[in-house]
Amino acid sequence: MLVVGLLTWSAVSGAEQLGYDWQWNRVPRYLFTLRNGGLYPGPLIQGLWVTLQITAWAMALSLCVGLLAMMLKRSRSVVGRLVATGYIESIRNTPLLIQLYILYFVFAPVLGIGAFASAVLALALFEGAYMAEIFRAGMAGVPKGQWEAASSLGMSTMATYRKVILPQAIRIVLPPLTSQAISLVKDSALVATISIFDMTMQGQTIIAETFLTFEIWFTIAAIYLLINLSLSMVVRTMEKRLRIA
Repeated sequence: MLVVGLLTWSAVSGAEQLGYDWQWNRVPRYLFTLRNGGLYPGPLIQGLWVTLQITAWAMALSLCVGLLAMMLKRSRSVVGRLVATGYIESIRNTPLLIQLYILYFVFAPVLGIGAFASAVLALALFEGAYMAEIFRAGMAGVPKGQWEAASSLGMSTMATYRKVILPQAIRIVLPPLTSQAISLVKDSALVATISIFDMTMQGQTIIAETFLTFEIWFTIAAIYLLINLSLSMVVRTMEKRLRIA
């Protein structure tokens, strides 16, 4: 509460020194509008829907990419390990914004995909590299005896992962995966740089038209905060149920 109070005081003081005229009464129309007796989403809510779509698709794809990269890195194939290591290290050690530009301006025309698909793919590849390491750590946390027991029963590698290892590893990787999901929600704001009208891009457009700089950015920040706090609460509930189980 003290930190929030200090930030609020700093923002208000800074705006007063700049001679800024607060106009919060103009913000609601950019969230929802009333027309013909009905409530319709405004530009910010429309942008939020695009943000959530990109995040959901990227999250699902990044889980698959991360799991595949982890399995390649743990495989007996030298080529598979080299490919996985090269992918993970190159992605984790270069900025997401540069990756987004390269994918959109270089590879998207070749692949014949649009801005939305490029954004989803760039985010999925970026987050997938981190998730691969999270999955690897989760696998390492499963006792070696579990692998040996599955092998003694004659289970295949895929069956061992699916029926024995992954159900146990999920309890270990759930907290870091939550942090990565929250990071994905925040990183999705970068897709505005390739002209996708997500919430950030909608905010920039509104500010250019109305000069409601502080009000719009604070509103967008509050929406992101609400999303991430809700996600954290859901995952905490899941963690408690997993501990009970």
